Amino acid sequence: MENLESWKDLLNPEFYIQMGGFWLILFIIFAETGLFVGFFLPGDSLLFVSGIYAVEIIKETFGSTGSDFLDTTILASTVAIAAVIGNEVGYWFGVKAGPALYKKEDTFLFKKKYLFQAHDFFEQHGALAVIMARFLPVVRTFTPIVAGIVKMDKKRFLIDNIIGAFLWSFSLIFAGHYLDALFKNQFDIDLKAHLEVIIIIIVLITTVPIIAKFFFGKKKEEAATENEN
Repeated sequence: MENLESWKDLLNPEFYIQMGGFWLILFIIFAETGLFVGFFLPGDSLLFVSGIYAVEIIKETFGSTGSDFLDTTILASTVAIAAVIGNEVGYWFGVKAGPALYKKEDTFLFKKKYLFQAHDFFEQHGALAVIMARFLPVVRTFTPIVAGIVKMDKKRFLIDNIIGAFLWSFSLIFAGHYLDALFKNQFDIDLKAHLEVIIIIIVLITTVPIIAKFFFGKKKEEAATENEN
């Protein structure tokens, strides 16, 4: 078992898999939305890498079913459930204490700007925001809180929450598992030996839309200000 050598390990999904396996993965997925300080946790890359290790993770936790597909399905399903519970806690937190967050001072683990970004995203995409936010780092942490603040219908939120959680979990975990198998069989490449590159690619794919939205949003605000003047 590895020890935490630096803060960089906290951004490395393989570190969590080796440290705590199945149960730690579930906690991290829950914490990313259930605990608003979880925005820095490696959600997307953790799911993808967990898919690569799916069979080993299930075997060490429960014993293998003898089917790669079933092992991967068990992992994806339990992760999705943890994600659903996390969002429900985030929604409850938004209902109970959300408005106070707008008055809270920024700290190392909390930035008010993230709350405003999630609010803008929610306002722009409506109910679909709960589903879409699953695939966007930072935004997915604060969207359920904003949904609670604006008193989104509980049943509507639960339905979108479940859809988003299962789409997110199954797409990334199955992608990791079967792309690893594909690269091994077709190109004799073990993705486990290239995890750093994979993580960087996933981070770029998931953060570029947010950066682009922020950049172009600033440009629009500046243009609007110039027109007013």
